[in-house]
Amino acid sequence: MDARLIDKSRLPSRYVTEGPARAPHRSYLYAMGLTKEQIHQPLIGVASCWNEAAPCNISLMRQAQAVKKGVASAGGTPREFCTITVTDGIAMGHAGMRASLPSREVIADSVELTMRGHAYDALVGLAGCDKSLPGMMMAMVRLNVPAIFIYGGSILPGSFRGRQVTVQDMFEAVGQHSVGAMSDEDLDEIEQVACPSAGACGAQFTANTMATVSEAIGLALPYSAGAPAPYEIRDRFCASAGEMIMQLVAKNIRPRDIVTLKALENAATVVAASGGSTNAALHLPAIAHECGIKFDLFDVAEIFKKTPYIADLKPGGRYVAKDMFEAGGIPLLMKTLLDAGYLHGDCLTVTGRTIAENMDKVAWNPDQDVVRPATNPITATGGVVGLRGNLAPEGAIVKVAGMAAEKQTFTGPARCFDTEEACFEAVTKRTYKEGEVLVIRYEGPRGGPGMREMLSTTAALYGQGMGDKVALITDGRFSGATRGFCIGHVGPEAAVGGPIALLRDGDIIAIDAVNGTIEVQLSDEELARRRAAWVMPERPALSGYLWKYAQGVGSALNGAVTHPGGGVETTTYADV
Repeated sequence: MDARLIDKSRLPSRYVTEGPARAPHRSYLYAMGLTKEQIHQPLIGVASCWNEAAPCNISLMRQAQAVKKGVASAGGTPREFCTITVTDGIAMGHAGMRASLPSREVIADSVELTMRGHAYDALVGLAGCDKSLPGMMMAMVRLNVPAIFIYGGSILPGSFRGRQVTVQDMFEAVGQHSVGAMSDEDLDEIEQVACPSAGACGAQFTANTMATVSEAIGLALPYSAGAPAPYEIRDRFCASAGEMIMQLVAKNIRPRDIVTLKALENAATVVAASGGSTNAALHLPAIAHECGIKFDLFDVAEIFKKTPYIADLKPGGRYVAKDMFEAGGIPLLMKTLLDAGYLHGDCLTVTGRTIAENMDKVAWNPDQDVVRPATNPITATGGVVGLRGNLAPEGAIVKVAGMAAEKQTFTGPARCFDTEEACFEAVTKRTYKEGEVLVIRYEGPRGGPGMREMLSTTAALYGQGMGDKVALITDGRFSGATRGFCIGHVGPEAAVGGPIALLRDGDIIAIDAVNGTIEVQLSDEELARRRAAWVMPERPALSGYLWKYAQGVGSALNGAVTHPGGGVETTTYADV
């Protein structure tokens, strides 16, 4: 794309580079070695979530360089910057997890502020770990400048004594160790081999779920989200994205042209079909909110209810992201869904073509069993189910991928804990009982604050062999790596007096993932009496970002968002 054909009088960077009044601004750009030609080309933000916290993000800086080469080769001027990432695998199981979901907002906010402050014309965003993917996509649709999303890629699977392992096996190994089923030596050995490369967690946990979403929703180039981080082809995808962004600038194709209600439905469809993370039911409404589109947890759940589960991916299945990429990638999954009528083929994508046009040349691969045909699913309905009832009037979510239908109902007495730590201690000491419904509350978006994930607790239960012998419900979240009968996002949350706050030990809770219900066996009158007497337990005093987050965050029903969203805007940044 010849940048001279792009009319810069309509681009944001005109405020920095054009006219005599901008001579001081241009002097800064000259100071960094830019030429006159580069200054007057479109300025393309290349945002990465690179850091040295975890393998998820460690390759992003290298990939950003490939993006910049692509931008430059197509007549644009790339301007690289970084934003934060909080990596869930490191934050898991302690107070650091309170920073995880809020980091999604900080990522979106910081990318927005960098783009606004420096008047960049378009955005290529690279992300590697759970919250950084939706955070980057939220920034793209919020700004509404031409944008392309790039996933940093998944980690390769580890090998432990001839068995393929992921970080999920590590968390479950802690539970095995706690009951004497794994020795100190074995634990030491497996932790050294479980994560053998750069890249995000390799199974269909939250990162790979949202990476799958990025292609299905149209913001990522086809095949780009499936390639593992160490694969050399990642740099080719990155360079192609850099080139393609210039075409989007020239054609003025923007994220809100791509992320429509139909595109969001496509995204929810691939989550269900791949047995993806329950966190998608939080992130898709948040992305929709940025566009001013109503698409809440119940809308997501309706899609889940009618979508076949066809990708045999861990944690419920057998394979990891690398296997699906080599079998045909995310387009293989999307192609069979499209052919069977589960996707909207007329949705625009960052290729400038529709989903149907992108899929036109995708051929079915009969020599693989990672993805089943949509007409011959693993199960007839999706791997993720929405729940509703008097215990969760604003809904809840459960992942049932890999669970037999007869194990998708559970009734038992409540055992209540007001923090994750209290429940984890009970699990570690095995002071809970088979048949109980463990309740972790005051861990919602506001109550936590930060809506922590509970992988350490759920994985310990599974490692103890109790994954299907107890149920666990929370107003917090579960990791995409969680398996067992674990219900999250229960709303309204306890901190605002939701029904989960009114539970007492011994109350009988009935969960039915087949019919989508979650009920406590109490009358409306009894719940009303308890609500009248309810007092919020004392919580540690807060300051700093978590305090600010708790003041403004909304319910999980609408994505735990912190601002009014695209629905109230009269203009977007792209139109400054």
